[in-house]
Amino acid sequence: MVIAATFQHLLSKQEHPRDVPTRASAWNSRLADHGVRYVRVQWVDLTNTVRFQVIPATRFAQLCEKARPGIPMTARTLGFINISFAKGFGETGEHLYVFDLDSFRICTYAPGHAVVMGWFQLETPSPEGSLAVGICPRTLLHKTVSYRCWTKAGLTFLCGFESEFILLGATSPEPDPLTREGWCRAANLRTGSVQSIVIEEIADNLQEARIELQTYHVEGAAGQFEVVTGPLQPLEAADALVYTRETIHNTASKHGLRATFAPRVKMNSFGSGQHVHISVHSSDASDTDPYARADAVKAPTLTNTERSFVQALVNHLPALCALMLPTPCSYWRVQDGISSGGTYACWGAENKESPIRVCGEKGSHHIEVKIPDATANPYVMLAGLLAVGVQGVRSGAEMTAGNCMKSVVSMSDEERQQVGMENAKRLPRTVEDARRLFKEDGVLREALGDSFIAKYISVNESLEEFMTMPTEEEVVRHLVEHF
Repeated sequence: MVIAATFQHLLSKQEHPRDVPTRASAWNSRLADHGVRYVRVQWVDLTNTVRFQVIPATRFAQLCEKARPGIPMTARTLGFINISFAKGFGETGEHLYVFDLDSFRICTYAPGHAVVMGWFQLETPSPEGSLAVGICPRTLLHKTVSYRCWTKAGLTFLCGFESEFILLGATSPEPDPLTREGWCRAANLRTGSVQSIVIEEIADNLQEARIELQTYHVEGAAGQFEVVTGPLQPLEAADALVYTRETIHNTASKHGLRATFAPRVKMNSFGSGQHVHISVHSSDASDTDPYARADAVKAPTLTNTERSFVQALVNHLPALCALMLPTPCSYWRVQDGISSGGTYACWGAENKESPIRVCGEKGSHHIEVKIPDATANPYVMLAGLLAVGVQGVRSGAEMTAGNCMKSVVSMSDEERQQVGMENAKRLPRTVEDARRLFKEDGVLREALGDSFIAKYISVNESLEEFMTMPTEEEVVRHLVEHF
């Protein structure tokens, strides 16, 4: 349950110390009311590994008395892989990991614990007067949303996620899914079964934490389930997704199971994705006439803004794969003909064989990006998606790609020409190709910055090396252990 808002009046510099209790006593009182004994100061690194330090509630309350409540930390941890740091993360010295008190939640999956996210900041301002650390994923997303999207383009967004995962009874000698294949198969959720108990407890924990749960159900692969959470503003949505994953991991662990978000556990079955849904909201009141531009025929129910946003995603999708599919194993999942989005950059209305799916009706559309999996850092991924989409809107990108009613790979030359896909871009088939396209994409480079791109690529190269194993079976076991 988010309780930080309760304390906003205590953080105001307008009130005199004599007029209100100290922040420490206020936090101590509130934490005690919610049974919180420990606070997990948490962050997500560039390999999408969740990390945290645990501090006692009394210490957390004391730290909240400071002008910038936080703990010393080095941004090197964002590039930590196995037992070493990626190239470019060798600098010494400490930064400050400043608590974002708006992100504070009770850990409903861990009694007595709460969690808070934060921002990596410099101890003292840079010569330009900035405290920001450019490779901090949350800072990157916040800057993208507040400055690039709203200030420069007047756009806001809501984002929601579908989290697919597999419950395993054992991971050795090979992953052992808890149930048989079968999408929405009733037998996989019989009352009293361990998986039914675990999934329902996950659902209860999420709702108790005030995360909107829209549905949970059995997915197609053996042992696979899906949890769908509701729309939030981008930064809140990414925080909620991290909390959702932690809820799933910890609840499964409590019952002696392993939950894995690995993109592919068995090559003869479906993989697990992390589909993201995005709705675009413009402050431009004139952006409602569907026939205001010549490209209206391509998608007559979409607004001008939505058409430009979708086309920009199509244009940059190959480069975005470096953020959405960051491991070699990610490319095992994205194939043609298995409802994972296919291997061509295109869009389709309600077409599960297209990587970008336009859902809903006129006036209530949202855009589903089916490519990502849960090895992707959600903050970085959303920052990339929104940055290229907003640039498309600002430049008035005209829609040249038509509505693909079936997969591009199954189309004839004539059918491709009819929907403007005669020169359709193929998505990269390896993480190396994705990195190359990412590095070459001018819009992403301008939006994310040279320094971030260089360090992200360095981490990704180290991650690829770390995930490389002699056999496919060893790769899968390694993958399951880490995701």
